[in-house]
Amino acid sequence: MQALKVAGCIPPLLYSQLFVHIPYPTSDFSGQTIIVTGSNTGLGKEAVRHLVRLGSKKVIMGVRTVSKGEAAAEDIINSCNVKSSIIEVWQLDMADSKSVQAFAERARGLERLDAAILNAGVQSMKWSTAGSYESHIAINTINTTLLSMLLLPKLQASARTTGQRGRLTTVGSDLMYFANLRELETEGNILKKLSDEAQSRSWIGQRYAQSKILLFWLIRELANRNPLTQDSDVLITVVTPGGCQSDLFRDDIGPVGKAVFKFISGCFNRTTEVGARTYVHAVSPELPVEAHGRFLMDAKIAANGMNVTSVQGRNLAKKWNEEMLEMLQREVDLDAGS
Repeated sequence: MQALKVAGCIPPLLYSQLFVHIPYPTSDFSGQTIIVTGSNTGLGKEAVRHLVRLGSKKVIMGVRTVSKGEAAAEDIINSCNVKSSIIEVWQLDMADSKSVQAFAERARGLERLDAAILNAGVQSMKWSTAGSYESHIAINTINTTLLSMLLLPKLQASARTTGQRGRLTTVGSDLMYFANLRELETEGNILKKLSDEAQSRSWIGQRYAQSKILLFWLIRELANRNPLTQDSDVLITVVTPGGCQSDLFRDDIGPVGKAVFKFISGCFNRTTEVGARTYVHAVSPELPVEAHGRFLMDAKIAANGMNVTSVQGRNLAKKWNEEMLEMLQREVDLDAGS
């Protein structure tokens, strides 16, 4: 099945990278407040630049290092020739659930919140942990879903007040189509298995792709549990920018490895500005209701893929969602009660 998935995905993904044109964003964000995490560099920074250019009233940059975020904000303000008050830089460490909760608590104090792009993530070939869990799973999957759940009530409340539909997108990856699900098969707890270095170290090369399919399963279920209604008028999606010339992969691979990586990236990958266009599309006011709970690619709704539609995918998604959403809901409830 894994070989079939890979063979079926390669041609459309190559076509996407080499021949698809991502339209330049022209949506009107006037009066809106938007959060973009992981935004001091790369795709997140270019998404902020687009959103400022398109008239956003306020853009919140969630960054791990505030000084770097402030430098990025100054660059954007100067390039767009806007008032410095349009951008606020807030500290956010996606490796730390307490930081995630503090960020969400601060967001509750905003006058309004119209959209959020949850972009912060990690990609590495080295085993490491963040808190009690393997880093890819902790950052790309668990804490990203936690932040989604914590921000959703504010987005819902703002939509009711303003009469404008909210938009919440988390950044996934088309590599989720390739993710090998065999490691997730277990009689016990999936998260416990993924966090056991002895069992999982040999799978680290698959971990980024796995973290993204695990994220999509969770966000898809979150959308199912929050259908579009008058009280919950927030579109929830997962977006991929495609392969981009970003600094997501930061392992030390030596000068030769860096040169080869840069050459390949230059041949096939999009610039960060072009990739960021997909983020802006995912939170555009015109996004159709059909996008709710869907995977967005090339600025349009994409197929879910075999890791979602197959019997194996459906069974594992059900087990994973039951494990994780119960655990995360307890954290959300504790946060709300504090």
